Amino acid sequence: MNMLPAPRVEVHESADDLATSVAGAFLRLVTVRQASGDVAQVGLTGGSIADKIHRELARLGPASDVDWTRIEFFWGDERFVAPDSDERNAKQAREAFLDAVGVDPARVHEIPSTAEAGSTDAAATAYADTVRSVGSGNFDLLMLGVGPDGHVASLFPGVPQLRVDDAIAVGVTDSPKPPPERVSLTFPALNRSDEVWFVVSGAEKAEAVGRALSAEPPSVQEIPATGVRGRVQTIWFLDREAASQVP
Repeated sequence: MNMLPAPRVEVHESADDLATSVAGAFLRLVTVRQASGDVAQVGLTGGSIADKIHRELARLGPASDVDWTRIEFFWGDERFVAPDSDERNAKQAREAFLDAVGVDPARVHEIPSTAEAGSTDAAATAYADTVRSVGSGNFDLLMLGVGPDGHVASLFPGVPQLRVDDAIAVGVTDSPKPPPERVSLTFPALNRSDEVWFVVSGAEKAEAVGRALSAEPPSVQEIPATGVRGRVQTIWFLDREAASQVP
């Protein structure tokens, strides 16, 4: 029996409002974790709304009570491209806020790039080793985007990686969304999270969001985002456009 709490939905008027709300919630959550003596374990995502959130963290973070040297940062997925490529989620996060708030570089755990691994599978194996050796085995917070097709991380509808249950990370070589080569955490790894926050903006995501949040959601083969839930809480942070088809 699935005893996980039902997802909660927060709708904001605009992408900017959404970003400010998520950034504030991030700072509050991490402050609470650190107050109990923990080093917070956070999984980041990429994309346009993530960039807005990161920039809000850069704006609000320095005045917060967060100790930025006591957070371990990971990613749910990454594009397997050169380390200096603008398509790298990690590069986006570094430039938008990690460098600005004084995060300890030793606590930023990027998925290997083409300069560090010879294939997506090799990168996935190396990243899995990092997650095992550095991670606590559980994310305090995992942030995820959702694609117009319902994909989450780099797990796309119908791909064989959706069925992997014996690995932390997998290589992807035929992503329907460019670039084709990627590395993604698997469902078992993504679901080892206390809090899962889906951050979704834009009308092009509305159908997928509506289907994922319907009374009888589709299978993970159709809408992979339905396969990830937080152990303590799952929140869908949406702007008005992305929420337009939520039942």
